[in-house]
Amino acid sequence: MKKEYIEITNDLMFPEGPIAMPDGSIILVEIARGTLTQVHKNGSKDIIAELGGGPNGAAIGPDGCVYVCNNGGFEWHNIDGLLIPGGQGDNYSGGRIEKVDLKTGSIETIYTECDGDPLKGPNDIVFDKEGGFWFTDLGKSYGRQKDQGALFYATPDGKFIKEVVFPIESANGVGLSPNEDVVYVADTTPGRLWGYPITEPGVISGPKSFGVHSGMHFIHGSAELALFDSLAVDSEGWINVATIFKGGITRIAPDKSGYEFFETDDLLTTNICFGGDDLKTAYITLSSTGRLVKTDWNISGHKLNF
Repeated sequence: MKKEYIEITNDLMFPEGPIAMPDGSIILVEIARGTLTQVHKNGSKDIIAELGGGPNGAAIGPDGCVYVCNNGGFEWHNIDGLLIPGGQGDNYSGGRIEKVDLKTGSIETIYTECDGDPLKGPNDIVFDKEGGFWFTDLGKSYGRQKDQGALFYATPDGKFIKEVVFPIESANGVGLSPNEDVVYVADTTPGRLWGYPITEPGVISGPKSFGVHSGMHFIHGSAELALFDSLAVDSEGWINVATIFKGGITRIAPDKSGYEFFETDDLLTTNICFGGDDLKTAYITLSSTGRLVKTDWNISGHKLNF
């Protein structure tokens, strides 16, 4: 299904990580520019913070600060006028989780490793009601080699980080079910959505790696050229996954009963969030063409904790 949408702004340098703010603005990252940026309702833009590297997913924490997954930087390609990310950039500055104070613009790095293993390419983030956060690490590719991805749980005070699932081929979007009893992970390269039952904050049941039992965590996959990027959960518990190459949003039933697809005009449709008074406005990043758009959504988004 083709959705009609309104362009809010363009000329962004690979936007991702949209956050709908109470004043109607959208805070997002520009991965290729290395910034945290605020897009106002009239389409004007202000740089909140110069982060460098590759700021990726972003979320508001319990302290009102923005927490950013920084992948350290990609190499970039301009192909037929489209901006396309590649492997690890020559100026790769290391994976990290950063905190940005919206009042001052100050930046604090709170995690660069877990149990001595460096973070490679942190990608997406979601806070639970306890104030901790789940985040994914996509890994990094360089030359003929590739670091695998993982799912982590951490606290915003910088004192606790835990690897929960490893390996995941290319862990990207992450989100929580409305009851916070499942954490969803979009696995980009195979086009798979996984769902891990949560028993307590930072703890899942079932296998902790993708071995022979990984089928118990499988939610949805595609036989088409449909790679899964970031995601947002709606009020009915369906998982709305930005879908690249196929170009759009795949809305997936949590009970595996079916899915819907909404087409955009950008092959690299990378993220979605919900805003507006009734959370029925979907904000979508069309990244290779540098646009932020909005569209009416039939279902309200699930309200985030912070």
